[in-house]
Amino acid sequence: MTDSKTIAVQEIKQKYKIKGNPTEGLIAATIGFFIGFAAVVAMGSTAKFFNAELKLLGFSAFWIGLLVSMPNLSGSLLRIPFSAWTDQVGGRKPFLTLLTLSLIGLLGLTIFVYMFYPGLEQIHYPILLILAFLAGCGIATFSVGISQVSFWYPQKEQGKALGTYAGLGNLAPGIFSIVMAFSLGFFSKSPTNGVMESYFLWFVLLLIGTGIYYFIGLDAWSFQLKEQGFPEEEAVRIAKEIYNQEIIPAHNLVKSLKISASNKKTWALVMFYFTSFGGFIALAAWFPTYWNSYFKIGSFDFLGIALGLALIFNAIFVIIGSLIRVYSGNIADKITGERTVMGGLFIILFGSIIMIVSTNDLFPLAVIGMAVISIGMGVVNAGVFKLVPKYVPNAVGGAAGWVGGLGAFGGFVIPPIMGAFVDAFDSIGYAWGFVTFTILSLICLSVLYVLMQNNKKQH
Repeated sequence: MTDSKTIAVQEIKQKYKIKGNPTEGLIAATIGFFIGFAAVVAMGSTAKFFNAELKLLGFSAFWIGLLVSMPNLSGSLLRIPFSAWTDQVGGRKPFLTLLTLSLIGLLGLTIFVYMFYPGLEQIHYPILLILAFLAGCGIATFSVGISQVSFWYPQKEQGKALGTYAGLGNLAPGIFSIVMAFSLGFFSKSPTNGVMESYFLWFVLLLIGTGIYYFIGLDAWSFQLKEQGFPEEEAVRIAKEIYNQEIIPAHNLVKSLKISASNKKTWALVMFYFTSFGGFIALAAWFPTYWNSYFKIGSFDFLGIALGLALIFNAIFVIIGSLIRVYSGNIADKITGERTVMGGLFIILFGSIIMIVSTNDLFPLAVIGMAVISIGMGVVNAGVFKLVPKYVPNAVGGAAGWVGGLGAFGGFVIPPIMGAFVDAFDSIGYAWGFVTFTILSLICLSVLYVLMQNNKKQH
């Protein structure tokens, strides 16, 4: 009977021109996010070259923090509409649109540096902000990919699939920090100190990655069927019955956002993600300034190339958090997303305290604190997106948009706050700025406690 049923299903599948499978869908989305997410370090890795000139023009640490976080503004806010758009059309079109905008921004930065650096004037600062905003559009691919991957996989495999997607994609800023360190060192004697050449190299790599996604990017079954002309209800029915698609999107962008926004649990997840992922990309942007300005760690020689230690440490921070996120997806599948988030928040809290007491004569302790915070953020990140399809299964795209967008908004908000600590307390402000994460962790733990108590009452 089973063999006959299997043969019958295979015969039905042959009627539809469906391409790909969950693994191929995961690979394509991960490549798209990986190449777009690299823009997290777009300004942070080159901030020191603009820093001195901007200070001479009267810009304080707050405004420099704003500049390094600018890619995170577009990378966070655009997640909301683009993720919901994914519910309507699948991930392919949103992915390609965001990557194209990021290409425009990086090409613009290359041309800007060639024309105006060194020798910046005050009028150039807003231009830099706009170009950095465009370059960060690729960061917004995260929530698009979350939805795209979720549609391919059943509920019981969401933690592993999304942990793999997000963890491997999150490696991009770490890897590109190393690429930028080599590029800036190799071209250090150019008129732009290697900044223009590094931006152009980044543009070329993004162009190649966008091309790869264009050729292999695939949407899940229901979207492919709709693309073939099937009415929406019919496409959904076939996807469910024949291809076992469990996660079905809301019918349109507005409805997806409304359904997810009306769910109180969505906003708890936003708070958690603001602290973990928003904090993660905030520190990926801020740490190069932190290491260069607070510890003045300089560079080291590698095969004749002077590599900036700040970018190497930044790469270590990102890589640790990213790899932990992959593994934590499996943990979340086993012990629940709530317990995973709780454990990660306690780790972030501990790491933030280490960073606060790491004055500039305690460099090794600061390195340990950086690693601890990275681990905690990776754990929480995985736990949160295990909970998204669980809490909001009928509007995953909208929920991923709110959580990914407003959560990642922390990447834009936090660096200027940490810069304000420096403005207020001078050098020691670099350490005291981490009280931001102490407060955020405590708030999140309180919210999580209430959420878990409510879950118990409901069951």
